[in-house]
Amino acid sequence: MRVHLITPVITEGIRTLDDVAPLMRDDLVITQSLLATGPASIECEFDEAMAVPGIVVEAIRAERAGADAIVIDCMGDPGLKAAREVVSIPVLGPAQTAMHLAAMLGHRFSVVTVLDSVVPMIENLAKVYGVGEKLASVRVIGIPVLELEAAPERLTTELAQASRAAVEEDGAHAIVLGCTGFLGCAQAIAATLRAHGHSLPVIDPVPATVCMADGLVRAGLAHSKRTYGTPRDKELRGYPEIGIARHGA
Repeated sequence: MRVHLITPVITEGIRTLDDVAPLMRDDLVITQSLLATGPASIECEFDEAMAVPGIVVEAIRAERAGADAIVIDCMGDPGLKAAREVVSIPVLGPAQTAMHLAAMLGHRFSVVTVLDSVVPMIENLAKVYGVGEKLASVRVIGIPVLELEAAPERLTTELAQASRAAVEEDGAHAIVLGCTGFLGCAQAIAATLRAHGHSLPVIDPVPATVCMADGLVRAGLAHSKRTYGTPRDKELRGYPEIGIARHGA
């Protein structure tokens, strides 16, 4: 089983295979790629738009290289629908996966994310994914994506404080970490919440989505091609790799 992780930015080192090594097993290999062109990080709709062509290219490459499933490594789920149209293997977005898990595991959930510019994106995704009524709040910690690794103790503290406020003030019954850059923080946040009397799930989107991808492949399931049909054959100017890959050259 091979799950390919597309990290949809150009910043070297922002994600490495060491980060996801604990998710690997003898029968589950994770591979990963960055974008050749696109944004340094994704914190708004413009960043997402600039990332989508590269995501589509990487999705096509991953399927052709033998990947069994693809995970897009960003809580904005950039290019999710487009990638599903150009490949037949499962493609999963962490936001869609984590939000549905949270809605299943608790009455209402809150998302804790990086910046105010991300809030409309998260709220809109919740509506599109049909869980808008389950979304209690979106809280921000005020740390840009490219600064997350600079102060890990501050990151954990800010996430724990925002999560506690989401529970105590907003009525959240589950917490979703709203940036894949928060990978590895869930356990500490859950422990802090328990110390204040709150026993509830804290969903780390990358592990949750990799596990979901693994499960879908094992169950023989993928996205519906009636929903995500293959694009019609027509001229595509300026993106030769996408066109070549689509037509099997």
